Amino acid sequence: MKNTPFTHLHEKFGAKMVEFAGFNMPVSYTGINEEHITVRTGVGVFDVSHMGEIWIKGPKAFDLVQKITTNDVSKLSPGIAQYSCFPNGKGGIVDDLIVYHYGNQKYLLVVNASNTEKDWNWIVEQNKTIGAEIENASDNIAQLAIQGPKAINVLQKLTNIDLASIKFYTFTVGKMADVDNVIISATGYTGAGGFEVYMYNKDAVKIWNAVFEAGKEFGIKPIGLGARDTLRLEMGYCLYGNDIDDTTSPIEAGLGWITKFVDGNDFIDRKYMEKLKTDGIKKQLVGFEMKQTAIPRHHYEIVNKNNEKIGHVTSGTMSPMLKKGIGMGYVDVNYKQAGTEIFVKIRDKNIPAEVVKLPFFKG
Repeated sequence: MKNTPFTHLHEKFGAKMVEFAGFNMPVSYTGINEEHITVRTGVGVFDVSHMGEIWIKGPKAFDLVQKITTNDVSKLSPGIAQYSCFPNGKGGIVDDLIVYHYGNQKYLLVVNASNTEKDWNWIVEQNKTIGAEIENASDNIAQLAIQGPKAINVLQKLTNIDLASIKFYTFTVGKMADVDNVIISATGYTGAGGFEVYMYNKDAVKIWNAVFEAGKEFGIKPIGLGARDTLRLEMGYCLYGNDIDDTTSPIEAGLGWITKFVDGNDFIDRKYMEKLKTDGIKKQLVGFEMKQTAIPRHHYEIVNKNNEKIGHVTSGTMSPMLKKGIGMGYVDVNYKQAGTEIFVKIRDKNIPAEVVKLPFFKG
């Protein structure tokens, strides 16, 4: 297993450590519910150094990124970030990612930890006919996500950058905790507000210590991957490997908003995606709430009132904020409308649920 620059600090804080995407990562410290509520109401810190970072540079950088991602990169200017996905040439998704327009002819792609090698190989293959400069910098960069409504109070102590000016899906590069060339972005995966801070490994512990010292008065705590999952699910955000994968299209996953059919955006699978949008899809990713006390889990069957299988659960949990079971799953399109009654098969019992609009938690 790989360690991050913060692994020894997680162990010092008493984290329960698990293997995740080849890394030794903290799943929880004091308990998922407590950590979840800390982020929703205060401020918590996630080590997300396991995420992958890939640079695309040079005169052909735009051409490559526009080809391999579904969103419209031409809309980006330096300092703007964009949620997108890599189509796989077969109608599915290689990975979802965030594209940072770092500067002239320079983009940073932040990808999922479990897919970094797969994504890199995919980019290398697609770049053979384009010739952009590409660099896998994943092993050199550490990342902390400081999340929650009090995150800005903590981090503003450590930088002269006006953090309030960093709007959702924008970023800047500057000094934090006397460390230069730090990327500070606001692309949060929790829906609780806050920032992501990218740094070189050599500066990681210095920044961690400064963040926790600045956050003492706000009750700052380290947060594990368990609460990261429950927080993202309350917002209805997709998790690769659960809600999206190589067999699901962005149209089916409700990601039509990052699939841009505009002039000049001839991304991989464009014709297939357009046909899906025109002809209609057979399954749709939806959110649902349980009507009885029960927790839906990955792979559970979803059925209709006649006990006919209509889909399956992709993600599920007991919402710490809503105190009810919530989940996402693919269902036959006839059952996609909010308010529709469905049933989740749990231990051979059909437990009633209702399709709802996302996000589950509205703050």
